[in-house]
Amino acid sequence: MILAETFRLLGDPTRLRILMTCLDAPRSVGDIARSLELSQTLVSHHLRLLRGARLMRGERQSRQIFYEVADDHVRDVLTDMAHHIAEEHGGF
Repeated sequence: MILAETFRLLGDPTRLRILMTCLDAPRSVGDIARSLELSQTLVSHHLRLLRGARLMRGERQSRQIFYEVADDHVRDVLTDMAHHIAEEHGGF
């Protein structure tokens, strides 16, 4: 089932951190890797999976690709869940 696979992808802490990093603005692989202290290779691998699940999209600008959350549906699910958890635990 596609929904179960989507939630499985979201269950990986690294992929979830990448998504949360790109909520507010498009970011390059290098920016994501630096901000999360991960290798660009690892970030690229996770981005490939997230793009395949249509959770993220990339836009080429010159020689770089900038990644962002695919649409408002994905953004809303992530922010709503983060707020839900913050209510219970006082933070993300």
